[in-house]
Amino acid sequence: MLSQIPTPDACLSCGACCAYFRVSFYWAEGIHMPEHYTEPVNAVYSCMAGTNQKNPRCIALDGTIGQQVSCGMYELRSSSCKEVQIADQQCNKARVAHNMLPFVQIETDEAENDDSFEYVS
Repeated sequence: MLSQIPTPDACLSCGACCAYFRVSFYWAEGIHMPEHYTEPVNAVYSCMAGTNQKNPRCIALDGTIGQQVSCGMYELRSSSCKEVQIADQQCNKARVAHNMLPFVQIETDEAENDDSFEYVS
């Protein structure tokens, strides 16, 4: 079923951002990554291998975009990867580029009178 409402694990069935943006970061962030996972952009910045090309796809991305994906180095991912959040502008831009529906953020208002709410058992 297609849904535009994001779930906490939405990234595991998407992966669009990993195959849309150049994943650049300060070179020192790559020290703990496997050497072949990074490539230099300039003297200060590196990027994830595979993302600095016309049709980017991060070397750490496993699986099929829009179906089931995972990151081969999730715990060591760069700050630029951590900045993209489910349903933010960058996420939705990548989803649209991969012909997926953009997510819609649903704002829920907390009821003002919940403090004295009693549950019925």
